[in-house]
Amino acid sequence: MFIRQAQAPLRFFRTTPALRCPYLTHKFETKLVTELAGPDVLDLHDRLTDSGFRRSHHFVYKPLCDGCRACVPVRVPAVEFAPSRSQKRIWRANEGVHAAVVPAMATSEQFALFSRYVAARHGDGDMADMDFDDYRAMTEESPVDTHLVEFRDGGPAGKLVGTCLIDALGSGLSAVYSFFDTRQPRRALGVYMVMWLIAEATRRRLPFVYLGYWINDSQKMAYKARYRPIEALGAMGWERLG
Repeated sequence: MFIRQAQAPLRFFRTTPALRCPYLTHKFETKLVTELAGPDVLDLHDRLTDSGFRRSHHFVYKPLCDGCRACVPVRVPAVEFAPSRSQKRIWRANEGVHAAVVPAMATSEQFALFSRYVAARHGDGDMADMDFDDYRAMTEESPVDTHLVEFRDGGPAGKLVGTCLIDALGSGLSAVYSFFDTRQPRRALGVYMVMWLIAEATRRRLPFVYLGYWINDSQKMAYKARYRPIEALGAMGWERLG
């Protein structure tokens, strides 16, 4: 009997034109991009995430910059996470925050918070020009297991103070994009949200939380190394950082 073995579909990648880097001055970024599609899309997403890719809408990308390797994929081993003293204080300071995992559906309330966050933190970037339709596309266009986590003060009906777009993987949770109320800096809501994701991954018995790219020389991205222990993807695979 002749049995034809199933073959994996061909996967096409393309590179983007070089654009000015949003994180490092005098640098230009180029990305390697492919579409997330096909019957094996969940497995494909898992494998590409483990290889250092990040998702945006129906696509995943990875930096492929000429002469620069500053973007380092990082992930936190959830069950091993050991918060610092300052992180413990931040957790206690936000004990009244209610977190709820909700469908990945955009709302005007989220968009208002998103717009204030971008204006305060990334006013000179491409996201500053996003309207509600752009935000909805970022939130809802996903071929994988995507949800939002809404963080509210005081309970389920409280004021929205943070939102995190997450992908659920076989190996963990991936933080796609987060934003929060920047008018309360002492609460460090961004730090709290990452720690909540780590706790949620532990609750789901998932090994890792993927935080995207750590850039040591970028103030906007260097903070990711503060969650310990942390693993970085390099030439030898995933290894402990520092």
